Amino acid sequence: MVASLLSRSLMLLNILTSTSAAVLGKRTYVETDNVPKGAPTVSLKNGSYYGVYNSNYNQDYFLGIPYTQPPLGELRLQVPQSLNETWTGTRNATQYSPECIGYGSDTWVLGNDISEDCLTINVVRPSNVAADAKLPILFWIHGGGFSDGGSRDPRYNQSFLVQRSVEIGKPIIGVSVNYRLSGWGFLWGEEVATAGVTNLGFRDQRLALHWVQENIAAFGGDPSKVTIHGESAGAMSVGTHLVAYGGRNDGLFRAGIAQSGGPITPSYYINASAWEPNYQNIVARAGCSSVSDTLACLRTVPTEQLNTIFNSSDVTSTGIVVIDGDILTESGTKLTKNGNFVQVPFLIGTNFDEGTTFGIAGINTTEEFKESLLSSAPSLTEEVVDKVAELYPDVPSLGIPSTLKGRPPAGSPYGAQWKRSAAYGGDLTMHTGRRITTEAWAQYGVPAYSYHFDVLVHGVSEYIGSTHFQEVAFVFSNTAGQGYENAVAVDPFANEPATFDELASIMSTAWISFVNDLDPNSNAFSHKKGINKEGLRWPVYGGKNPSNIVFNVNMTGLAYVEPDTFRADAIAYMADKFDGVWGR
Repeated sequence: MVASLLSRSLMLLNILTSTSAAVLGKRTYVETDNVPKGAPTVSLKNGSYYGVYNSNYNQDYFLGIPYTQPPLGELRLQVPQSLNETWTGTRNATQYSPECIGYGSDTWVLGNDISEDCLTINVVRPSNVAADAKLPILFWIHGGGFSDGGSRDPRYNQSFLVQRSVEIGKPIIGVSVNYRLSGWGFLWGEEVATAGVTNLGFRDQRLALHWVQENIAAFGGDPSKVTIHGESAGAMSVGTHLVAYGGRNDGLFRAGIAQSGGPITPSYYINASAWEPNYQNIVARAGCSSVSDTLACLRTVPTEQLNTIFNSSDVTSTGIVVIDGDILTESGTKLTKNGNFVQVPFLIGTNFDEGTTFGIAGINTTEEFKESLLSSAPSLTEEVVDKVAELYPDVPSLGIPSTLKGRPPAGSPYGAQWKRSAAYGGDLTMHTGRRITTEAWAQYGVPAYSYHFDVLVHGVSEYIGSTHFQEVAFVFSNTAGQGYENAVAVDPFANEPATFDELASIMSTAWISFVNDLDPNSNAFSHKKGINKEGLRWPVYGGKNPSNIVFNVNMTGLAYVEPDTFRADAIAYMADKFDGVWGR
């Protein structure tokens, strides 16, 4: 069975990702001249590393390699700094580093090691890669709302994708990265704006991309063939790099993949003065109110103390994306609509029932629905609220999830108008931004491939449907359920039919084909592990009838093409006013 093979072959990675939920200080690195026998080695710009060889996969892992100076002491809350040291021995790159300090289930419930010294990168490659192989790179940016998560999460293990790439004759190198989260990486306020230390998590990611440009050739990779890839906050990160600096192309990547996210983020662009009271609350709790340079003072606060402050209920430290006049010169909506983006091929999509994650439950009447609109967009006028209520009528058959037939029963915590609320919540958060994005790519003549994922996985109820994050295991071809079956996640493939594995094979192959060829069609719909779909092609978005490909295990062939017209009037109304009215 495939699952048992994967479990055996990844036993080492399970050991490497065991955790103890410690807040750690600066890590130490020791050079050696006695590299373990059989360990892969690589010589980079700053020095050499040895990694781990996995004989079951015939892959090499280089894990936990720093790509910046540690953001500690005077470098805390600063723009990341390039490495400034060299060494002559060989350093150990056999374990993932701790994750960056964050706040959420993926950090605290799972008990992951965390540290300020977390800015590291991981490389997974087929073994015995020639120095001049020039393999394409898939650069993974994890999600977690900019406040949680990390690259060591086994659900993001790239071994499956690298293995699949070798099987279909299109080998790739997988790269993943940690970046600063929450208040550590996305602090905001007037002092932050003045000092230019904004959107630090994005700056971390960007420096990691520069590291790839300088070093990936030593692993057998091609720095001119980098695809940036992310889900949720990771997809928003991908989108941010596409519109960063007004869409300036710095040659850091040649394509992007965004799953449930993109250049149009679902967060408000709050100005610095509006965020200032929260910043001052942080400063006061840190004992820094009396000094002239509050940021310098925050850099002296012990890690554990600042961690407690950022994790306090009376402080908002959640990562937010802000227009800082530097990385982001305008809203993602304006930049995208005006063509101010790096014009490279883009694979982007959403899940059918995103709104069951982002909709507001407990709505039973139209008045309650209207009031709920203001909770996510307080500036909406009465006219807009009435129009939205008209465009999202209380008709369950028009709402989501499709897996729920009719209304929830009386007294359900979801509320009688759950399907209405969920449809609006998903369109506001995910679907409108995706449609604006693909329409802009088409308008400016840049290839975009749009998908719609519609699968009810194991452990998810009919009230939730094909919600946020559920496509990740399929894209990563994680049919073994690595990283699932714990306090926060259930194995989506458990007790499901073979079509689930087949769809994972199709989707992962499409993603790999896109990384190699900038086109997801080669191999994806005609290969020995999936269902033969010679007649199906994933269309480039645009033309008179723009379309998505839909992935659905209940359909013949597991994939089909649909016109991109769902909730057309409602989404068009929001898209037209997304920046000015919804602040997106």
